[in-house]
Amino acid sequence: MSPSDTTHARLIETYRRKAKRYDRVSRLYPVPGYPQRSQRLRAVQALALRRGDTVVDVACGTGLNFALLQQAVGPEGRIVGVDLTDAMLAQARQRIERNGWSNVSLEQADAAEFEFPAGIDAILSTYALTQVPGCAAVIAHGAAALVPGGRWVVLDLKAPDGAPRWLSRPGTALARRLGSVDQWIARRPWEEIRAAMAHELVDLGWSELFFGSAFLGAGSRGPASGRTR
Repeated sequence: MSPSDTTHARLIETYRRKAKRYDRVSRLYPVPGYPQRSQRLRAVQALALRRGDTVVDVACGTGLNFALLQQAVGPEGRIVGVDLTDAMLAQARQRIERNGWSNVSLEQADAAEFEFPAGIDAILSTYALTQVPGCAAVIAHGAAALVPGGRWVVLDLKAPDGAPRWLSRPGTALARRLGSVDQWIARRPWEEIRAAMAHELVDLGWSELFFGSAFLGAGSRGPASGRTR
């Protein structure tokens, strides 16, 4: 089994096991008191969505971003949730049914192999893309599907640079649970994501959050001015 296959198998096993209680335990993720909710809101705001827009939520999990996205695109917009794990999508489907959202569709796919629909307005990934082998290719494939001016936003964890050991806990929490923290730190996927965004997008914004334990990257497909429908 290749390293990529091993990572996928570990991700599927981990999230199948966690799916039913994910919404509860995610409030403590990556550590108790972490400002996850405010960071998700900041990421959605960085998408600069308008009513009626179409947005793809990559590695959507149980759909924790859906309510925020709904507020931005409205019932006339469209949300496409993509996730690797059937159990997480089952929870997302229950969330959709509870809220009566008719404009959300779900697709089970590996982010690295997902075929983004053409002409989408925005793409979001939160707390997931650094775990995907080939994350740079995901950025490139998504960027090619965006309308001119469409936005790509990634919110994720990272290992703080030169920070005290206790500050590294949030950034390495997920990788530690997956048993690959050393590999994750050595690979430094956040740098791969930043380089890919700089290559594929314009007006790149990059912010490190919570003492460098997370980052928010955002950019647009050129030309930066004037989206088309």
